[in-house]
Amino acid sequence: MKMKTIKNTVATLLLTFFVTLVAYGQQAATTRTPDVPFVPTRQAVVDAMLKLGQVSKGDVLYDLGSGDGRIVITAAKEYGATGVGVDINPQRIEEARKNAQQADVADKVKFIQGDLFETDFSKADVVTLYLLPAVNMKLRPILLKQLKPGTRIVSHAFDMGDWQPDQQVEVDGSTIYLWTVPQKAAQGTKK
Repeated sequence: MKMKTIKNTVATLLLTFFVTLVAYGQQAATTRTPDVPFVPTRQAVVDAMLKLGQVSKGDVLYDLGSGDGRIVITAAKEYGATGVGVDINPQRIEEARKNAQQADVADKVKFIQGDLFETDFSKADVVTLYLLPAVNMKLRPILLKQLKPGTRIVSHAFDMGDWQPDQQVEVDGSTIYLWTVPQKAAQGTKK
């Protein structure tokens, strides 16, 4: 009788272990690695991006791949905008939240751990990017579909392929691009 109880207990423990292992594997499979490495944008470039994007009080800024949060934080602190930073890396999100607290703008900004390809940023007046060319190109149709006409998109270092920017400036050794979402973006119209 005792041997049967021991066998049942061992079988239950093994089944529990197996189910836990499968669940952990599924969770790990849904968390993907970042599309770009974290490279902080120099403050002179941050300032120029916000100026080029004509960020002002009342604007909602989304920074896709927000890293330590410096663009969103500067937009809130210097321009009175509200902002959302999106990053897939939980370590960067934690760092950005601490930086927002230290800058005393935590009430104006939030940071979301998430996949920028699955995030709704349709409320943005300005979107900032410091990604890679392939990521910009993958993101481009999503931007054009989600963003309302007139939304400004500012990218540090990388363009959007054949979508010509409205402006392009050089700052501190970096190129910054500005696009404005056109009226018929949903139909794929390009400027």
